[in-house]
Amino acid sequence: MRLIPTLKRLVLLCGASLALLPLGVVVHAQDATPAPVATPAAQVSPAPAPAGWDAAKQGDENGLTSADFTTKFEKKDAPEASGGDTAWMLIASALVLFMTPGLALFYAGMARVKNVLNVLMQSFIAMSIVTVVWIVVGYSLAFAPGNDFIGGLDFAMLNKVGQTTFIWNGTKMAIPHQVFMCFQMMFAVITPALISGAIVERMKFSAYCVFIALWSLLVYSPMAHMVWGAGGLLFKKGALDFAGGTVIHMTSGFSALVLAVLLGKRRLSSHEDTRPHNLPMTLIGTGILWFGWFGFNAGSAGAANGLAGSAFTVTHIAAAVAGLVWCLIEWVHVKQPTALGFASGAVAGLVAITPASGFVSATSAIIIGAVVPFLSYGAIQLKNKLQKYDDTLDVFAVHGLGGTWGAIATGIFADEKINSVVTASIKPEDGGRGHLMLAQFSSIGLAIFFGVVGTLAISLILKVLFKGITVSANEEEAGLDLTQHGETGYVHANGGAESAATH
Repeated sequence: MRLIPTLKRLVLLCGASLALLPLGVVVHAQDATPAPVATPAAQVSPAPAPAGWDAAKQGDENGLTSADFTTKFEKKDAPEASGGDTAWMLIASALVLFMTPGLALFYAGMARVKNVLNVLMQSFIAMSIVTVVWIVVGYSLAFAPGNDFIGGLDFAMLNKVGQTTFIWNGTKMAIPHQVFMCFQMMFAVITPALISGAIVERMKFSAYCVFIALWSLLVYSPMAHMVWGAGGLLFKKGALDFAGGTVIHMTSGFSALVLAVLLGKRRLSSHEDTRPHNLPMTLIGTGILWFGWFGFNAGSAGAANGLAGSAFTVTHIAAAVAGLVWCLIEWVHVKQPTALGFASGAVAGLVAITPASGFVSATSAIIIGAVVPFLSYGAIQLKNKLQKYDDTLDVFAVHGLGGTWGAIATGIFADEKINSVVTASIKPEDGGRGHLMLAQFSSIGLAIFFGVVGTLAISLILKVLFKGITVSANEEEAGLDLTQHGETGYVHANGGAESAATH
């Protein structure tokens, strides 16, 4: 029984990880009356307020500052709850959660048949592990007032996170705080699951479970706080990331690259067929991801309003254009458009539009969607030619590079007519568009830093504790369904389905 030693390691690591968090968390938790963090006019929010919100007065109305996320404001200052907004955000939360099973199908269809259940489990287990981490302390570290890099412990165990409306970085939110927390939790769930596509067929499941728990705490939460949290560094600099281009796709994409290198390549013999075993499954997963992405991006408006409609529209446009362009590239390069190519292109388009979805027009969405296939397709071809690492399902090419292009494109195409928040990031006196681009590149740099350094540190610790995080050659040859889970889920040639435990 490996369960007890694994649980002991998990408890010890979670305790140790809290000790590694920036000192500001402890200081903030001990200070009963922390000094409020001023909210400059240049701050922007990934979830702008409903129509009528004045960006120029962000954080100033009623004397509120970014430290007043849910505390220190009178009941009269909080907005009235909106049934429509609340209903939409509940639906959006469910849509984002649905993306994780969609991702499981998307990845599993590309795996070999002996590893399908393991690939599916890597996404499904994230729904449980990250949820627990998020409730206990993850949400607090991401969104509670703290310092520039990490939140405090005010919201640990969902303390102060209830059914009342709240004020977020100076923006009055007409939805319950608990609903907002749930929406953000679904983002946190899918992000580490994205990494699994780079390490399929060769990572110990026990090590993977501990990895995503620690990664959620040490990489995702700080990055989310810096971009979206109260008093976050990148938030104050005016960086724009509407729904997670840097927070979600860049951190997971660059983390996937590092983890793939550390794990090494799969041990493949010359006769093994590594082609996807079930592309219809991958296409079904693509459809679910595309469907769920409307909650991902349009839900980031934080309300059922025109901005949500705009984000919905450009999300669909970018995905459609990217899928088409990827097929055209294949038509020219390999003479045939493939189903896998269309699926990869559509997802790359969804990734690229994510940070820009609340800030750009339909025309800009076409450009964003048309460019990203060239970047991702080119990266995949280069990887295949060099054969230096085994990013099995090309997470880095699609999410890492797609998210990077999306962050840059957001700076280029962000339009004040689409979202008034953009006005605060391109003030002429602050350097105009150049100031915004500098903020965007700062967010890109920090996403790469946290993704690479965090993944490297966690992986090296796990290598010692688990005596290596890669399965043995015999386990890999037998398949991870059997060796990691004791069951298989494939159909034999005689039509009989096998899915029984072996112990």
